[in-house]
Amino acid sequence: MSRQHGTSTIEIERKYDVIEPAGEPAFVGVGPIAVVESPEVRELDAVYYDTADLALARARVALRRREGGPDAGWHIKRDVEEGRSEQHWPLGGDGGVDAGDSGGEGKASVPAALLEEVRELTGGAALVPVARVRNHRVVRRLLDAAGYPVAEHCDDHVTAENLLTGGTQSWREWEVELAAAAPDSRKARTELLDGLEAVVLAAGGTVATSSSKLERTLTGR
Repeated sequence: MSRQHGTSTIEIERKYDVIEPAGEPAFVGVGPIAVVESPEVRELDAVYYDTADLALARARVALRRREGGPDAGWHIKRDVEEGRSEQHWPLGGDGGVDAGDSGGEGKASVPAALLEEVRELTGGAALVPVARVRNHRVVRRLLDAAGYPVAEHCDDHVTAENLLTGGTQSWREWEVELAAAAPDSRKARTELLDGLEAVVLAAGGTVATSSSKLERTLTGR
């Protein structure tokens, strides 16, 4: 894709609620997974933007500015047939309207390219910060016998603030996301995710009640 439209990827993942204490899932032996890498810690800080009446959230679209981790930048996430698409732009942007405080880093403006991407949903209405999500993430890559990444397991400790109401909450969740060496058919990907899910549930996870951190932050559940 061109820089104007951002770079685009598809995320295929499942999310799980976790109550302390929960042990590390035993992923080795599920499908092609032969190795669980040592953990990598990431500190993530994201501010989500929407119209005052949450037009993007109603359409299940998320627009955020995130610092930390390998994909820091501006993102737009949408539902697709299998998973969620994520468009990515680098931090810095290219101008746009003043969108308010971006988590202590001063004033941030939503780049014009992102405003155009969501204009059909917003009708050109102003975008304001609606949520801030800070996440202490522990990532473990799940590799096949040749050392290629099949999936990632993220252990997230989340602190979130609804910037419209002032409400705050904290929780722990797990994500299992497929990676580059995942199966190349939808049926096989589903079977792999089902196998990984069985291990996650056995370790103390439960299927998440919210589809995203943003949804949980805005709804409080």
